[in-house]
Amino acid sequence: MRIFIDSANIDEIKIANEWGVVDGVTTNPTLIAKEKNKNKKRLEQQSTAAERCVHNAVFKDVIQKITDIIDGPISVEVTSVDAEGIVEEAIEISKWSKNIVIKIPVTPDGLRATRILRSENIKTNITLVFSTGQALLAAKAGATYVSIFVGRLDDIGHNGIQVVSDTVKIFNLYRLETQVIAASIRHHLHVIESAKAGANIATIPFDIIEKMFKHPLTDIGIERFLKDWEMVKNG
Repeated sequence: MRIFIDSANIDEIKIANEWGVVDGVTTNPTLIAKEKNKNKKRLEQQSTAAERCVHNAVFKDVIQKITDIIDGPISVEVTSVDAEGIVEEAIEISKWSKNIVIKIPVTPDGLRATRILRSENIKTNITLVFSTGQALLAAKAGATYVSIFVGRLDDIGHNGIQVVSDTVKIFNLYRLETQVIAASIRHHLHVIESAKAGANIATIPFDIIEKMFKHPLTDIGIERFLKDWEMVKNG
């Protein structure tokens, strides 16, 4: 299973990349606005959805910095909700890097745009997927990836990992090329369960990747080795 980092924080992405564990990045306008201390309302006040996203210099600057760090898929979310606006944004954003993947909500307009973008050889990541049915529709429309929000499903008493597992089984059964991303990861067990369920990718916040290193027995072992080494050195 590949690991994407779910972040727009350049320092976090650099560190995770140096660890050698990151295969790609997922972002969204909220993450980017947060990192740049931008008020979301300010972005919303721009005259059109395309201008909010495509012509926002800060947005483009952050994405290009990320593509300079990670040589892998970088999911960039559009802010338009109509098919025409999504396609317009996607075509412009995809020019920023060969690794750009356009992140689109799973709506009728989103899937209509996905079908058009597939014909233009522009990769897509269908997001806000909460059911296997939604994932199947996205795959039929030609999505490159579908992002299933595991944590948010768990929050409302549903089994997010089961949705991932069911989707993987159906995609494998019918040899659908769309890859499954386990998203909205809340803790390291979500990562392990996603891998066991057959997810192609888990997109994980930096703090959870960091916590995956931690185990008390590892800390005890390192401390013991260092004490033993001091004894060897000191005769």
